[in-house]
Amino acid sequence: MKRLFVSGLLALMPLYLAGCVNKPNDQIMAGANQVELRSYQTRAFDTTDKPMMLRAIIATLQDLGFVIDQADEDIGAITGTKVSGYQIRMTVITRPRGETQLMVRANAYYNVDPIEDPAPYQDFFTSLSKSIFLTAHNVD
Repeated sequence: MKRLFVSGLLALMPLYLAGCVNKPNDQIMAGANQVELRSYQTRAFDTTDKPMMLRAIIATLQDLGFVIDQADEDIGAITGTKVSGYQIRMTVITRPRGETQLMVRANAYYNVDPIEDPAPYQDFFTSLSKSIFLTAHNVD
Protein backbone atom coordinates (compact mmCIF):
# COMPACT_ATOMS: atom_id res chain seq x y z
CA MET A 1 0.00 0.00 0.00
CA LYS A 2 2.81 2.38 0.93
CA ARG A 3 4.65 1.54 -2.29
CA LEU A 4 1.52 2.32 -4.35
CA PHE A 5 1.14 5.70 -2.62
CA VAL A 6 4.80 6.65 -3.21
CA SER A 7 4.69 5.58 -6.86
CA GLY A 8 1.49 7.61 -7.33
CA LEU A 9 3.20 10.69 -5.89
CA LEU A 10 6.21 10.19 -8.13
CA ALA A 11 3.96 9.84 -11.17
CA LEU A 12 2.17 13.12 -10.38
CA MET A 13 5.32 15.10 -9.49
CA PRO A 14 6.21 16.11 -13.10
CA LEU A 15 2.68 17.44 -13.63
CA TYR A 16 2.88 19.46 -10.43
CA LEU A 17 6.29 20.89 -11.30
CA ALA A 18 5.19 21.73 -14.85
CA GLY A 19 2.49 23.97 -13.38
CA CYS A 20 5.18 25.97 -11.55
CA VAL A 21 7.08 26.91 -14.70
CA ASN A 22 6.66 30.55 -15.78
CA LYS A 23 6.69 31.34 -19.45
CA PRO A 24 9.02 34.27 -20.27
CA ASN A 25 6.52 35.79 -22.73
CA ASP A 26 3.79 35.88 -20.05
CA GLN A 27 6.09 37.79 -17.71
CA ILE A 28 7.03 40.31 -20.39
CA MET A 29 3.39 40.92 -21.33
CA ALA A 30 2.36 41.24 -17.68
CA GLY A 31 5.01 43.95 -17.27
CA ALA A 32 3.61 45.90 -20.21
CA ASN A 33 0.09 45.68 -18.77
CA GLN A 34 1.36 46.88 -15.39
CA VAL A 35 2.98 49.97 -16.94
CA GLU A 36 -0.25 50.81 -18.73
CA LEU A 37 -2.28 50.23 -15.56
CA ARG A 38 0.09 52.43 -13.55
CA SER A 39 -0.45 55.23 -16.07
CA TYR A 40 -4.21 55.13 -15.29
CA GLN A 41 -3.60 54.97 -11.56
CA THR A 42 -1.12 57.83 -11.13
CA ARG A 43 -1.32 61.62 -11.41
CA ALA A 44 1.02 64.42 -10.39
CA PHE A 45 -0.37 67.57 -8.80
CA ASP A 46 1.36 70.94 -8.54
CA THR A 47 1.26 71.23 -4.76
CA THR A 48 3.35 70.14 -1.82
CA ASP A 49 0.54 70.62 0.71
CA LYS A 50 0.11 67.00 1.79
CA PRO A 51 -2.58 67.62 4.46
CA MET A 52 -4.69 69.56 1.94
CA MET A 53 -4.26 66.77 -0.62
CA LEU A 54 -5.28 64.11 1.90
CA ARG A 55 -8.40 66.10 2.84
CA ALA A 56 -9.26 66.46 -0.85
CA ILE A 57 -8.79 62.71 -1.41
CA ILE A 58 -11.06 61.88 1.54
CA ALA A 59 -13.72 64.34 0.31
CA THR A 60 -13.49 62.94 -3.23
CA LEU A 61 -13.84 59.34 -2.09
CA GLN A 62 -16.84 60.29 0.06
CA ASP A 63 -18.42 62.21 -2.84
CA LEU A 64 -18.05 59.06 -4.96
CA GLY A 65 -19.88 57.00 -2.34
CA PHE A 66 -16.93 55.46 -0.50
CA VAL A 67 -16.79 55.00 3.26
CA ILE A 68 -13.33 55.79 4.63
CA ASP A 69 -11.84 52.72 6.35
CA GLN A 70 -8.37 54.01 7.15
CA ALA A 71 -6.45 57.25 6.84
CA ASP A 72 -2.80 57.71 7.80
CA GLU A 73 -1.35 61.19 7.36
CA ASP A 74 2.23 60.08 8.13
CA ILE A 75 2.23 57.46 5.39
CA GLY A 76 -0.05 59.45 3.12
CA ALA A 77 -2.48 56.57 2.58
CA ILE A 78 -6.27 56.48 2.56
CA THR A 79 -8.46 53.42 2.05
CA GLY A 80 -12.18 53.46 1.37
CA THR A 81 -14.85 50.92 0.51
CA LYS A 82 -17.93 51.35 -1.65
CA VAL A 83 -20.70 48.82 -1.23
CA SER A 84 -23.75 48.97 -3.45
CA GLY A 85 -24.54 45.47 -4.66
CA TYR A 86 -20.81 44.88 -5.11
CA GLN A 87 -17.70 45.85 -3.21
CA ILE A 88 -15.05 48.22 -4.51
CA ARG A 89 -12.09 49.02 -2.31
CA MET A 90 -9.74 51.86 -3.21
CA THR A 91 -6.44 52.76 -1.62
CA VAL A 92 -4.90 56.12 -2.49
CA ILE A 93 -1.30 56.94 -1.64
CA THR A 94 0.46 60.30 -1.87
CA ARG A 95 4.19 60.92 -2.02
CA PRO A 96 6.43 63.84 -2.93
CA ARG A 97 7.61 64.19 -6.52
CA GLY A 98 10.48 66.59 -6.73
CA GLU A 99 10.32 69.92 -4.92
CA THR A 100 6.98 71.19 -6.22
CA GLN A 101 4.63 68.25 -6.74
CA LEU A 102 2.79 65.43 -5.04
CA MET A 103 2.27 62.11 -6.78
CA VAL A 104 -1.10 60.45 -6.15
CA ARG A 105 -1.66 56.79 -6.96
CA ALA A 106 -4.98 54.98 -6.63
CA ASN A 107 -5.44 51.21 -6.55
CA ALA A 108 -8.98 49.88 -6.88
CA TYR A 109 -10.25 46.35 -6.35
CA TYR A 110 -13.58 44.77 -7.23
CA ASN A 111 -14.05 42.20 -4.46
CA VAL A 112 -10.48 40.78 -4.54
CA ASP A 113 -9.65 41.39 -8.22
CA PRO A 114 -7.74 44.51 -9.29
CA ILE A 115 -9.70 46.89 -11.49
CA GLU A 116 -7.82 47.35 -14.75
CA ASP A 117 -10.42 49.44 -16.57
CA PRO A 118 -9.23 53.07 -16.79
CA ALA A 119 -12.74 54.59 -16.31
CA PRO A 120 -12.93 54.39 -12.47
CA TYR A 121 -9.47 55.92 -12.16
CA GLN A 122 -10.33 58.69 -14.62
CA ASP A 123 -13.53 59.43 -12.67
CA PHE A 124 -11.60 59.56 -9.40
CA PHE A 125 -8.87 61.86 -10.72
CA THR A 126 -11.36 64.15 -12.48
CA SER A 127 -13.29 64.55 -9.23
CA LEU A 128 -10.07 64.98 -7.24
CA SER A 129 -8.85 67.72 -9.61
CA LYS A 130 -12.14 69.58 -9.21
CA SER A 131 -11.96 69.22 -5.43
CA ILE A 132 -8.42 70.61 -5.33
CA PHE A 133 -9.42 73.52 -7.58
CA LEU A 134 -12.37 74.38 -5.35
CA THR A 135 -10.25 74.08 -2.22
CA ALA A 136 -7.53 76.31 -3.69
CA HIS A 137 -10.13 78.97 -4.50
CA ASN A 138 -11.86 78.74 -1.09
CA VAL A 139 -15.14 77.50 -2.52
CA ASP A 140 -17.20 75.35 -0.15
